[in-house]
Amino acid sequence: MFYPINLKIDDMKIVIIGGGKVAYRKCMNFLAFNKKVKVISQDFIEEFEEIKDQIEMIKDSYDEKYIKDAFVVVAATNNKEVNHQIGTYCRQHNKLVNVVDDKELSNFTVPSFVKRGDLLLSVSTGGKSPSLSSKIRKDLEEVYDDSYEEYVKLLGEARDNIIENTSDIKERRKRLKELLDLSFDELRRIKNLMKN
Repeated sequence: MFYPINLKIDDMKIVIIGGGKVAYRKCMNFLAFNKKVKVISQDFIEEFEEIKDQIEMIKDSYDEKYIKDAFVVVAATNNKEVNHQIGTYCRQHNKLVNVVDDKELSNFTVPSFVKRGDLLLSVSTGGKSPSLSSKIRKDLEEVYDDSYEEYVKLLGEARDNIIENTSDIKERRKRLKELLDLSFDELRRIKNLMKN
């Protein structure tokens, strides 16, 4: 069973081994969090060409040297033996590894997610039904549209203001709870009042 966790990956070295569709999808997940990754493969699907300026592409076969100093590794080749070799090495050297064709060898998985600025909603079926995770993600994308990026930002600013200016803990909790009942326009008005 996997434990849900959010990782701050800013300072982590991340390596993806593989150049196919699955590797590309994994790569795009990291790019959604502004994280440049290193991708190693002898062959890359053409989609990688569109993002080559955002990643480090190395045209080569798997070699341990590429993952020695990595913190997070994704084994996404089309060769089960190579993926197993990568997964085994990473487990022996206490690295986070996602082996795309071996859930048991993996010590992390990436759930389906919806990202709206700082709002992150993730869905996982523990590998039982990725298509259900995908369906739920699509449903969430409709409910939590792009406007939630601004909404969460405004909530954060209002929250900081309340914490800074309300010393009574009971009153602070009450005001923080009331924030969730405010509309976008009301939050914008509060922001403008804070500026003045």
